Amino acid sequence: MPSQQRAPSPVLFLRPRRFSDDRGWFSETYSERREASLGLRTRFVQDNQSFSAAAGTIRGLHYQRPPRAQAKLVRCLRGSIMDYAVDIRQGSPTYGQHVGARLTAAGGEQLYIPIGFAHGFITLEPEVEVAYKVSDFYAPECEDGVIWNDPEVGIDWPLEGRSAALSAKDERLPRLRDLVSPFEYDGRPLGPLLTDQDD
Repeated sequence: MPSQQRAPSPVLFLRPRRFSDDRGWFSETYSERREASLGLRTRFVQDNQSFSAAAGTIRGLHYQRPPRAQAKLVRCLRGSIMDYAVDIRQGSPTYGQHVGARLTAAGGEQLYIPIGFAHGFITLEPEVEVAYKVSDFYAPECEDGVIWNDPEVGIDWPLEGRSAALSAKDERLPRLRDLVSPFEYDGRPLGPLLTDQDD
């Protein structure tokens, strides 16, 4: 059974098992017991789903401020995305650094993003659906973010020559240098992503 030692970074890449036969496959996409075995004791209270028509759609980099801060568990239901988490915890030695993972409907991969990280993704193909669990309810008075193309964060978005498709709200998000983070470092620096199946 997976253990906490397999997840040195607070952001975790998950690959739930699929059981296949000639009809197709079955997977437990979320299990509180399984996540607890990985050291994730997050209680999720809301499920969200988005549809993006065009490849190159960017949603992010978002977070909610306390007292309505959110951890997220993200997966792709149709198509594929590159999903990113950016450390915005005050005092963190990895402040402003990010990790990313490709999430696909075909593979069923997931990314767990704890409180204290900004989150965003880009669609890698047309007609993509993304679903994610959150640990607190949507609170518009607490929503905030970091601009997607902040050079201090340095995400190399795989636009492949396309222009980014963004909401007007996301185009106006602040730079990291202008952020007064409401999150404190918890002693766990951001590290390389390991899967829940890595030793």
